[in-house]
Amino acid sequence: MSGAVRRPARRSSWQAAESGEMLLVAAAGMLVVAAVAQTATAGLVQPRTALAFGALIAMGELLRLALPGDREAAPIAIAGALGYSLLTSVGGVPATQSALQVIVVTAASMTVGALPHLAAGRPPGVAGMASRLLAVACVAVVFRPLAATGEPQHQWWFALAAMTALVALGWLVKCLTLALIRADALRARFGVTLWDEMRIQLPLEVAAGASAILISFAAQVMGLVALAVFIAPLLVTHAAFRRYAGIRATYLQTVRALARVTEVGGYVEDGHSHRVSQLSVAVGRELGMSENDLLELEYAALMHDIGQLSLRDPIPGGATVLVSPADQASIAELGAGVIQQAGVLDRVAEIVRCQSMPWRGPDGEAPVSSRIIRAANAFDDLVGASVDRDRTAAALERLRLDSAEYDPGVVEALSKAASRRAVVRR
Repeated sequence: MSGAVRRPARRSSWQAAESGEMLLVAAAGMLVVAAVAQTATAGLVQPRTALAFGALIAMGELLRLALPGDREAAPIAIAGALGYSLLTSVGGVPATQSALQVIVVTAASMTVGALPHLAAGRPPGVAGMASRLLAVACVAVVFRPLAATGEPQHQWWFALAAMTALVALGWLVKCLTLALIRADALRARFGVTLWDEMRIQLPLEVAAGASAILISFAAQVMGLVALAVFIAPLLVTHAAFRRYAGIRATYLQTVRALARVTEVGGYVEDGHSHRVSQLSVAVGRELGMSENDLLELEYAALMHDIGQLSLRDPIPGGATVLVSPADQASIAELGAGVIQQAGVLDRVAEIVRCQSMPWRGPDGEAPVSSRIIRAANAFDDLVGASVDRDRTAAALERLRLDSAEYDPGVVEALSKAASRRAVVRR
């Protein structure tokens, strides 16, 4: 009766949210409630300054960036929020806002900036806002009491050191929270997701943190005009990263379109390249591969069968696992040659070239990405789109028995990925 199992009803986006994300949002929500209660009792201090920084934060949330790996960033918003946290004085007048007021202004401004995204039907990005808010809260809770003593105003070197350390702390807190959520959602290793998060976020965070510190120092003399002057470099950085993200997205779309050529031409089954790509990336995560390596693996998996276009007669079902090793090597070599013509995918071409090799042959071990694609391709050739447990188990057992051809470690990781795929599809 396995084929008659009823599919569960589609869950709402809130129900589908990961537990880690819900905990993060709940923690940020409780912090905001406490801050609002205290600020409402004490009253808003220096409302003109709060309004100016709030407008900058809202604009930053409106101009969010899409980063690699379905991430988002709001460098202008975080620069404005950190700048407000690190203020010592504005035009010679001491800045007396409390840490809780900083949290209230930041949360309210982020919400205002997110409203247009909601109106346009885009995700509100609650988890990203919550992580940014917690990072700003950590900085404000430590620095606002220091600012109240007047010490940072009299010793600039002390203020610079404290601000730099706190900006780094805020960046680390944000990376930790986002990495925890990502590791939970993708079933990836936390250490790998944390390193990827830090590497991807670092350039923007350096620009945002430096702008926040400059705003804080300049505001002592220039007042709120410093906001307009020192946000310009961030706008340039913002435009550069938006262009980079657009190019990367277009690249992946182009590769996916090329992968469809073998399916449209009848050389492989419909959806084969996509399934192999998904399985390969899932296996790569199981093995702890970095995000850069996973991207190359995804490219190579999508185009692993492109060499079949050179065949006069298509292989029945496109199942290369059923042809001779010499034919497999020929298809892989031809595919690598096609990919290499792009001039910028040499590593991807090498992965495709080595996919026909036994995982441990006379010339040494094949690259791990090639081993993954070899196993994922063989599995999909045997199973296809089916999620039948007996068929899946038989395919995996066949790969385990052929340990000279397929890396046992990769096959075990494939087994875990395949079992999750069966659960999701049911």
